[in-house]
Amino acid sequence: MRGFPLTMLAAAAAALLAGCGSDGGSASLPRLAAATPGTLASCTDLGSRLNLPGTVIRTAEAVAAGTLTVAGQPVRAHCRVTGAMNQRTSAVDGNSYAIGFEMRLPQDWNGRFFYQANGGLDGSVLTAVGPVGGGGPLNNALAQGFAVISSDAGHAASQGPNFGIDPQARLDYGYQAVGTLTPMAKQLIALAYGRPPDRSYIGGCSNGGRHAMVAASRYAEQYDGVLVGDPGYRLPLAAIANMAGVRVYNALASTANDPSTGFTLAERTLVSNAVLSRCDALDGAADGLVQDITACQAAFNLSRDVPTCTAGRDGSCLTEAQKSGIAGLFTGARTASGRSIYRSFPYDAGLATTGWSSWKYGNSLTRDPGAVGIVWQVPPEAVAGFNATNFALTADLDGMLDKVAATNATYTESAMSFMLPPHVDDLGTLKQRGAKMMVYHGTSDPIFSSDDTDAWYEALTRRHGAQAADFARYYRVPGMNHCSGGPATEQFDMLTPLVAWVEQGQAPGAVTATARGVGNAGGVNADVPATWSAQRSRPLCPYPQVARYLGSGDVESAASFVCR
Repeated sequence: MRGFPLTMLAAAAAALLAGCGSDGGSASLPRLAAATPGTLASCTDLGSRLNLPGTVIRTAEAVAAGTLTVAGQPVRAHCRVTGAMNQRTSAVDGNSYAIGFEMRLPQDWNGRFFYQANGGLDGSVLTAVGPVGGGGPLNNALAQGFAVISSDAGHAASQGPNFGIDPQARLDYGYQAVGTLTPMAKQLIALAYGRPPDRSYIGGCSNGGRHAMVAASRYAEQYDGVLVGDPGYRLPLAAIANMAGVRVYNALASTANDPSTGFTLAERTLVSNAVLSRCDALDGAADGLVQDITACQAAFNLSRDVPTCTAGRDGSCLTEAQKSGIAGLFTGARTASGRSIYRSFPYDAGLATTGWSSWKYGNSLTRDPGAVGIVWQVPPEAVAGFNATNFALTADLDGMLDKVAATNATYTESAMSFMLPPHVDDLGTLKQRGAKMMVYHGTSDPIFSSDDTDAWYEALTRRHGAQAADFARYYRVPGMNHCSGGPATEQFDMLTPLVAWVEQGQAPGAVTATARGVGNAGGVNADVPATWSAQRSRPLCPYPQVARYLGSGDVESAASFVCR
């Protein structure tokens, strides 16, 4: 299915958004009280005071203000606690496992808890600061006063994908680490501040977005606010599709075994420019951004709008074979038997970036094979002698689809169960509690398609009707690659409006996003075109609204655009 055009349902959703007042819409949904601040009462003795079976506190130490910084600004004084839960030796592979974690508890606390959901295959306890959304953050949850936890999701990165041999490690990675750590973290907060958190939030991007989306379904009673970025909520299928894609690029390659030569930088630039030629002005401004991504899919045609090579490939054309192969991937990868693997991808302006090519030509041969073959398949591939590149290029795609949905006596839960939200479009518990969810997705994401998130939000709207926009809002980020980068205004904070929605009833409208040009405090995005202002800003609009130029005013300013 291509692009998910704006149906009557989407139009109705737009009308509902336009009609929402500052109180968040439906009076039938409860309003959660605002968090109240507190002061850290205990730090270095937390290890001796926390008494939970299976929990070990390894360190508890005071961290001075300014030890950490975000965008050059000092992060407040806090307490850093490290530890592990459920230390064990696997009866299946003989390796040692535990759910490692780090918590940072600010001296001046805002009364809130944030679960930092990390990306990829996890495996590392990243610094617990709490993402607010977008690339090159200017702030984070810890700096705002949240108590923040980060974890390795139950395995060590040194194992690579081989942790997938252990059934429990699979489940911890999928969802159980979040379920295990959350009550422990709240108890630790209660010891540190004399009371549990008033409000709890979870957020992340990529696999972290998947973790957050899963938590919204499985642990809705534990979280009041959910921040979801570029969610790989059907991660096993997206990884299989990425391997299907690299086979197409490899078959088109001008240099053997170099898939990047199947669709070169010059050719990707050619296609990106052709997309802009057809779609850039659909929002009223020719500014290098495709705001109306849905209309663009109807306006752009790869076969018609890109020249066909009549001689050799020189970057100014695509061969018929390239057009056929590439179009098939954007429509949605299929197996040799014709089975659909994953969703379509939208044509957008962010193809000519390393953020796009690294997923298509690199991670498809390194990350995805191990994840599919060893972490998600039942039975898993043998670790000894596993060749990731060979698996990616030659293993049976139909077999992969069958095996990620399979179970046996050892692996009693399939990847399609432990990785995906169990009821992805039914968030009734979250809704009825008064909790809220904000979701964003880059339209040039090369691994998790924004079309897939469009489809999720449309299904959510079908399920919950008028109340969908009262508790969940979705924002497409034009041009953004996977979680950051791309020719985009992709520096933004969605945590602040999420808190305002949860605790003050202020339903979010447009979220202002800024380009990270030269001099940006959060770090420069190399994909920002030189023709843009370094501080270009745009409104990100709640789906299905689109940022449209007002017809006058500075084209570099969000103030010259309106969501409609």
